[in-house]
Amino acid sequence: MRFLNDKPTHDLTYNDVFMVPSLSTVGSRLDVDLTTPDELGTSIPIVVSNMTAVAGRRMSETVARRGGVAVLPQDIPVDIVEIVIDYVKSRHPVFETPITLLETDTVGEAMSLIHKRAHGAVVVVDPDNRPLGIFTEHDAQGFDRFSQLRNVMNREIFSLPHKLSAEQMHDKLVEERLSFAPVVDNDGALVGCITRKGAVRSTIYRPAVDANGHLLTSVAVGINGDPATRAKALLNMGADVLVIDTAHGHQGRTIRAIEEVRAVAPNAKIVAGNVVTVQGTRDLINAGADIIKVGVGPGAMCTTRMMTGVGRPQFSAVLECAAEAESQGKHVWADGGVRYPRDVALALAAGASNVMFGSWLAGTYESAADTLRDTEGRLYKESFGMASNRAVKNRTRSESALERAKKELFEEGISTSRMYLDPIRPSVEDIIDQIVAGLRSSCTYAGAATVREFQERAVVGLQSAAGYDEGRPQGTSW
Repeated sequence: MRFLNDKPTHDLTYNDVFMVPSLSTVGSRLDVDLTTPDELGTSIPIVVSNMTAVAGRRMSETVARRGGVAVLPQDIPVDIVEIVIDYVKSRHPVFETPITLLETDTVGEAMSLIHKRAHGAVVVVDPDNRPLGIFTEHDAQGFDRFSQLRNVMNREIFSLPHKLSAEQMHDKLVEERLSFAPVVDNDGALVGCITRKGAVRSTIYRPAVDANGHLLTSVAVGINGDPATRAKALLNMGADVLVIDTAHGHQGRTIRAIEEVRAVAPNAKIVAGNVVTVQGTRDLINAGADIIKVGVGPGAMCTTRMMTGVGRPQFSAVLECAAEAESQGKHVWADGGVRYPRDVALALAAGASNVMFGSWLAGTYESAADTLRDTEGRLYKESFGMASNRAVKNRTRSESALERAKKELFEEGISTSRMYLDPIRPSVEDIIDQIVAGLRSSCTYAGAATVREFQERAVVGLQSAAGYDEGRPQGTSW
């Protein structure tokens, strides 16, 4: 990346900068390869932040199927993490996981599950896992919540054989004028489900998988306690990427944690942070980290900068830390501060190999929080920052009452925020589509066919607040 004019003497946020187009020979957005330079196996530069209300098994599975990776939070007990990793590794790289119930289950049970998946359907199965019917929210009209599904479900089932390609499945759904279908094996047992849009996505995205072809997983490790023991256990469970995570990454305990984890896991991919300086980046790399998380205070749920005055504008932080990491053959992730696809493109232009998202994905079907309705019937989920009082309570539940009470006095995050599901883009996959579309276009404007080329060719200029506002679309009439 280079600046259009002189390099500025002050630090910059994503809003402070813009990118200018360059001569391009890239013929189509679909010709752009977004495989990340950090060689993790991600085919799009999207990492879901290790937020308790966001990153769970549904998020991990769905994002990995489209080429990214989700980081499971550090406050999840190890035995639960093992269950989640086993679950994600067992998911199909193309077929979505169906919601299944028996015909003796009730409408109430179905309605409590139906908003946990974007496809909006429950497959009613027999004890041998063969589809008997389909239930959707529309089918519940006129029935009370105690009605059994056998009396409510649609028994006209159109199933797809699992050996068909994604293209063939899409065409079959179009022929039948259907948007959803169960996928069955040769014996008629349910192995997954697919939607029209999911079939199209499977022809565009490449799943993020490990050496065995299983979906990629990542787990956070704290710096307190015994990080080496937890890290070793996580690797034995099949975790692909370890993220040594704390709000203030440039401290002695973080460095010791990296060294301890590296000692027991010499070949593991280790991400560590968070930092915002060249020296912080250098010290964590010297301790053994492969990738550095960059960002202090830019997150939507974070109050660190307002509480402490500590932090740094994210674009400049990523730019300088990425240059230091590059000089040592390492990489950085840009963590936080993105509000639009443009910000993701600018983070990559500054040198990030992946970009982390948290709150942007909180209001989706796949986030870990429960789906709720407000008094007007709108769906929402509750989100909270990982340094908030609520998160501290979760993280310190095994400590004494006094120790917990002392730690709860110090919070730097929002404990409760309603994240409404966008009726137009209610799924994390919808948001991924939006981000990837923007990124591919950004690459074509820069004349780049890969992320590496984009980072080399991007030309960035400075703008005023008025310049930023000029680029915002007009949502209402003149």
